[in-house]
Amino acid sequence: MMNQAAHPLAGASMTGAEMLVQVLADEGVDTIFGYSGGAILPIYDAVFRFNQEHNSPMPLIVPANEQGAGFMAAGYARASGRVGVALVTSGPGATNTVTPVRDSMADSVPIVVICGQVSTTAIGTDAFQEAPVPSIMGAVAKHVFLITDPTKLEATVRTAFEIARTGRPGPVVLDVPKDVQNWKGVFHGSGRLPVPGYRQRMNRLEANKLPEAACADLFSALGKASRPLIYAGGGVINGSAAFALREFSREFQLPVVTTLMGIGAVDTRDRLSMRMLGMHGTAFANYAVDDCDFLIALGARFDDRVAGNPTKFAGGAKFIAHLDIDASEINKVKNVQWSHVGLMPDALLTLLDYGKRAGFKRDWSKWLGHCDELRSKYAMNYDRNSCLIQPYYVIEEINRLTQGEAIITTGVGQHQMWAAQYFDFRSPRLWLTSGSMGTMGFGLPAAVGAQYAHRKRLVIDCDGDASIRMNVGELETVTTYELPIKVLVLNNCGDGMVKQWQKLFHNGRLSASDKSLHTKDFVKAAQADGFKYAARLDKKADVPRVIGEFIGFAGPAFLEVMIDPDAGVYPMVGPGQAYADMITGEHIPSRTKVIVKEPDASEMF
Repeated sequence: MMNQAAHPLAGASMTGAEMLVQVLADEGVDTIFGYSGGAILPIYDAVFRFNQEHNSPMPLIVPANEQGAGFMAAGYARASGRVGVALVTSGPGATNTVTPVRDSMADSVPIVVICGQVSTTAIGTDAFQEAPVPSIMGAVAKHVFLITDPTKLEATVRTAFEIARTGRPGPVVLDVPKDVQNWKGVFHGSGRLPVPGYRQRMNRLEANKLPEAACADLFSALGKASRPLIYAGGGVINGSAAFALREFSREFQLPVVTTLMGIGAVDTRDRLSMRMLGMHGTAFANYAVDDCDFLIALGARFDDRVAGNPTKFAGGAKFIAHLDIDASEINKVKNVQWSHVGLMPDALLTLLDYGKRAGFKRDWSKWLGHCDELRSKYAMNYDRNSCLIQPYYVIEEINRLTQGEAIITTGVGQHQMWAAQYFDFRSPRLWLTSGSMGTMGFGLPAAVGAQYAHRKRLVIDCDGDASIRMNVGELETVTTYELPIKVLVLNNCGDGMVKQWQKLFHNGRLSASDKSLHTKDFVKAAQADGFKYAARLDKKADVPRVIGEFIGFAGPAFLEVMIDPDAGVYPMVGPGQAYADMITGEHIPSRTKVIVKEPDASEMF
């Protein structure tokens, strides 16, 4: 076995800050998102000098606030599959990243957040801008390191990247005291911390290959099925298994429904795609789940937005299989008859190979025809004759131009669900949204991160008037760095999803959700922040022309669309209810007459 070549800078004398920046470069970091402050200044200075020496290979993007930096790092990671990096100061700088850290943990997104900290001798004294970062972040991050021994700094940074990107990805936080940044020592250029327990688990995952017997059991059960269905979640995309899924689905002609986080795992235009299932999934996807007799769950967790009533979810399935990278997800919500814990691409390709070698063939043309009929009969639809601008129409017009090739980011609320329902996605990592946490304000900073991950790709932030307010300061970030991001605000004068629930379940009392009296002028705000294209669209007849101008504009563009304030998100499955209780609204047919039921007192939003 040949020894690995020594790092060209091994043996050099460096400060802790310089070592940290060099490790970032070694880990392939090409963009940093962050806001400076006293306790992080040595690292910021080291980044400046590194870029000066290397002709800016690692630009430092400054947001309006640290939450923006965290979501930019997450947007970068979601769009690229690489680790995103945020660099913030101590105290409020660190605490402002708590939400993006938790958001990334909930959606399995690999980011590393580097926080400055007061000097080691001042920790615990309530020093200026001190916060107990390990205590705060420990509950929401995949791992937290407080680095008090400067000789371990270099190894710790490498280990942080290893933990963030391996297994079930997630956020790792580095808390770096200022004296550790200023310390001077010898750079080794290699080495990680000894984390034997974690590495043993990762080694077991990688070594856990599907045996022939397990493949035989799965295909034996599949062979008895008449109506098989794949249920694909975000783990397919996070695990870089979309290609393997498409090959597996195509080879054995298995239709696919995806979760909100799994959108893009299969081409939404493919005949085998039944699009999104769940609370606001398509009616045809949800009916397919009800009708299937065999279900394969891939990188999905049967969460409450999909299986609000776990007992009745896929109630007709005689056999459920579950593949995941996280053993804790198996049988957590729904008991299954077959499972495998391991790397998703390897498992799918092993099953694909086994099926081919075994000559597995089944005629599921009747089932596929049934899925076609579901897709046609229960297609997404809305009031196309309304004189008001319908949000669905706006998205359809944009989709007609982008053809499923644009990166779409969203805030959280009705606009998020409309985007999931009406945009097409030809590839994985084009759909970036806050799924589990549902964080309003995610869309705009995530779009910035995505644009840095893919400099030449069209990036559109599809946002709502309430969501964009949360991080509206990042409009200036877009123009400062001349990013050609298109910012779309679907303005229904309020918290649309909250209003929809209040109308359905609270007798129409719009407590604190109506913003029709607010005086914010979004177009003037965008112009003040430097958008040369900033327009308001309020006439239905102008939609095609204005959308064309907006998408075709060469630089940053902002468009506010005054939509029907009463437009709803349908279908809708109430919390704790089965797909048979799905409310499809006025313009999508329903299999049965559904009476709107109030959620149980214990049910979630």
